[in-house]
Amino acid sequence: MESEEMAGTSKEDLEKLVSFLDSMLQDNSIPRNVRANLALAKERLQKSEDPAAGIGGAIYALDEVSNDINLPTHGRTMIWNLLSELEAMKEKEV
Repeated sequence: MESEEMAGTSKEDLEKLVSFLDSMLQDNSIPRNVRANLALAKERLQKSEDPAAGIGGAIYALDEVSNDINLPTHGRTMIWNLLSELEAMKEKEV
């Protein structure tokens, strides 16, 4: 996992997504239950030994809350953007 390229997904790309998740976690307009899933997605991206498994786990966590009725429009858009990036990374892994 020390190499710059991890089967198509670079460490830099993952770090950018983690940074984006951090900024969303600081947004108090996003409901607490959604922020909990954002934290779970971040943890899965950072702690997974297998990048594909981490990406899959993050997608699952984000998809679960993307249609939360209490989620503000800007938060939903940011989650959809994250999901889009993660799906693209997942495709590179295959």
